[in-house]
Amino acid sequence: MPSLSTLVDNFNDGTIGANWGNSYGGVTESAGKAHVPCTTNYAGYQTAYSWTLAGAAFYVAVTTVPAASTATEAYASVFVNAPDIATSGVRIGFVINAVTGLLKFSSETGYFDAGATTVTYSAVTHKFLRLRETGGNVLWDTSPDGTTWTNRRTLATPAWIAAAVDTCALDLSAHRDAGTNDEAAYDLFNTLADGAVFTATATLTAESALTASAAAVTVVTADLTADSTLTAAAALTAMATATLTAESDLGAETTGAAATDIDTLVGTPRSGWAVSGPWR
Repeated sequence: MPSLSTLVDNFNDGTIGANWGNSYGGVTESAGKAHVPCTTNYAGYQTAYSWTLAGAAFYVAVTTVPAASTATEAYASVFVNAPDIATSGVRIGFVINAVTGLLKFSSETGYFDAGATTVTYSAVTHKFLRLRETGGNVLWDTSPDGTTWTNRRTLATPAWIAAAVDTCALDLSAHRDAGTNDEAAYDLFNTLADGAVFTATATLTAESALTASAAAVTVVTADLTADSTLTAAAALTAMATATLTAESDLGAETTGAAATDIDTLVGTPRSGWAVSGPWR
């Protein structure tokens, strides 16, 4: 079920969001605000009838309140409407009355609450309004900054709040019965984040000229001279096998007589030799 605790809008995108689909009376969104015309007609930022107050809490900043002018009734209000409000006038919330200068904390049936509580309205002290349902009670709180809260009224939860799950509508409205038309303005619904979105053009002037120095990169070739000459000696390795065969034929040949006289073999004796007789 869509709890009102989950509805968040800071009104900064300049577009009425889809959550405010029942808005009426010429409301607009600009300059980070939800603008609701305060005229003799009725106007309001309103959600669809599909939300739940039971167990929920929400807050909103009221940044502009209508002026009284010549009206007898001129107000800005924050209400959660029951689904049958058109016939029963059942609703619960806040009314800032520009004519009386009072802030009312109201739980209405037939658009009236005999037991409503009021305080003198201060645009500073009561800038943020918070409504919450918890522990069987509804509580109305105010805050100057959305952080420090003061409780202004506590009431036993009306039965219709539990019965109207997913069928309530939130309404940020304004109206007057006479006087000069103006507006109520709302901001920061369930958020304190106020980051703006701006679209603009600008002419830019440089205060100084920036110069970028080029970084040079040089690629060169170079002749290199060796400090010494290195000589590599070849290592020779010879490996072989050999099978060696030696053969020889020795023979003695003679011619002539088989026996030879020693004299004939030796020949004439050399000088100095002595021969004593024949050799045998």
